[in-house]
Amino acid sequence: MQSRTALLAIFSTFLQFETDHVHIWASDPKLRRSMQIQLEQSPQADLSAKFWSLYWHKRWRAGAMQTIAAGHLAAYLQEACYWTAQKTATRFSSSRYGVSDYFQIAMAQVGKILKGFNSDQGFNLQNYASATFASLMRETLRQRREIDICSDWALLRKLSQKRLVEALKNNGVPQETIGSYVLAWTSFKAIYVPQQITGTQKLEKPAAEVWRAIATQYNQERTTQLPANTSAITVAELETTLMTCAKAARAYLYPAHISINTPRPGQDAGEFLDQLPNTEQASLLEEMIATEEVQTRQTQHQQIGEVLAAAIQALDQPSQSLLQLYYSQAYTQQQIAEKLEMKQYTISRRLTKLRKTLLTSLATWSQETLHISPNSDVLKAMSSSLEEWLTGHYGEPAPTAPALE
Repeated sequence: MQSRTALLAIFSTFLQFETDHVHIWASDPKLRRSMQIQLEQSPQADLSAKFWSLYWHKRWRAGAMQTIAAGHLAAYLQEACYWTAQKTATRFSSSRYGVSDYFQIAMAQVGKILKGFNSDQGFNLQNYASATFASLMRETLRQRREIDICSDWALLRKLSQKRLVEALKNNGVPQETIGSYVLAWTSFKAIYVPQQITGTQKLEKPAAEVWRAIATQYNQERTTQLPANTSAITVAELETTLMTCAKAARAYLYPAHISINTPRPGQDAGEFLDQLPNTEQASLLEEMIATEEVQTRQTQHQQIGEVLAAAIQALDQPSQSLLQLYYSQAYTQQQIAEKLEMKQYTISRRLTKLRKTLLTSLATWSQETLHISPNSDVLKAMSSSLEEWLTGHYGEPAPTAPALE
C-alpha cells in the first residue's frame, strides 16, 4: 500500500480493496472540495496532518458540520486502520476473516473512536485509533465466535434477558408484545437443558416432545405473567417466536456495516454524507491558528513520553519484557502465560501492577509540573492516555524482547 503524503489526499481519500488486497486510493469529491477550501483559507503552509486531525475533531465534537468532519477523520484514519487490520489478520491467521474484513469492521465504528478521543490531552488520534481499532477487531472475533458458529438454539441459551429485550426492541417488536417473546425464551431455557456439559455451540433443534413441554410451560405461566387476554400458544407459534428472537439477536449483536458513501435509501444518487455548502465559517480555524494551543499540547505530549519512557527504564528486566510482549508482539495474556508456563491470572495481575506503577509516575509528574490534582476524572483520562501511549510506543520498531525470567 502506498502511503499518502499530501494533506488533501490524507483527508479526502479512502482505501478500496480487490479481494483482500488494496486496489487504489479513491477520492471523495465532497471531502476533497471541503479540504481545499480550508487549505486555501489557511495562510500557514506547514500545518501538519496532526493539526488538521485536531481541527476536524474539534469541529466534530462541537457539532459544526459534524458529518463532513467525521468524513475527513475517517479518511485520515484509513492507514492506521489498515495496518491494525493487517496485524490482526496475521495474528489470528486461523480466522476466516481477511485484512479487508477487519478493515471494514473497524471503520464502521469510527464514531466510537471519535467519541472516546480527548483532543485536549494533546495525544495523537492515530495512536489512539490504532489501539481502539485493535480492541474492536478482537471484540468482533470474540463475539462472532460466540454468535456465528452457534446454532439458533445455542445462541438462545447464551443470551441474557437484557440482551434479548434490547435485540427485540432494535428489531422493531412492539413493547406490548415483548413480554410474550421473553416468556417463550424463559420457558425454552427452563425446559430445554443440554445433556452434555460442554460443546453446546451446535445445539440441535429440540425434539417434538420437548417442544410440547415448552409450550405447556409457556401456557401455564402466561396466566400470571402476561395480560389476561393473551392467547395460548401452539408448538408452531412457539418455534416461530423463538426463531424471531434468534434472528433479532444476531442482527443486534452482529450488525451489518454501512459505508458513509452508500447511496441514501430509495435514491440513485446522493450519499449519507451531507451535501457540502459552498462556504464554511472560518472563525474556529482562525482561533486555532492564532493560538499556540497545539504547540503547547505537543510539548506536553513529548514530556509525558519522556516521563513514561524513564519509568519503563526503571522497571526490572522481566517487567520491561512483559510489556514488550504484550504491546509490541501483541501476545494475548493467555499466550504469554503459556510461553512462560504461568497462570493467565498471574500475567493479568502483573500487567495491572505495571500499569499502576506507570500511572503513578504520570500522576506525580502531572501534579508537580502541571499542578493538576489527580482526582478520579483526571486519573481516568490519564489511564486512557497511558494505554494509548503504550500502544504507540511499542508499536514503533524495537529490538527483540529479552527473555523473561
